[in-house]
Amino acid sequence: MVTIGMNYKIIPGKEEIFENAFNNVLKVMSEMEGHTRSALYKDVNDAHSYLIVSDWNSEEAYNTFIGSDKFAGVVDWGKENILAGRPSHTIYRQ
Repeated sequence: MVTIGMNYKIIPGKEEIFENAFNNVLKVMSEMEGHTRSALYKDVNDAHSYLIVSDWNSEEAYNTFIGSDKFAGVVDWGKENILAGRPSHTIYRQ
């Protein structure tokens, strides 16, 4: 089991677009082998800061998802100009 923490800083005013995009990504994740669960959290002290926590059976399953055409098909942060900076991902191995 591995948990991935994905931190995103969003351009002010783009929160709804980001949240909708996450819901699309969540649908794709739910179809991926090895995905257990994911949730989106919003920082109560910074409305533009989000954390996605995602549980996977293995790091390999997560990497397969991130590199998949399905993932690329539902996420195009540059097109929407949503992110205020490069996201950071942390892997928590259990």
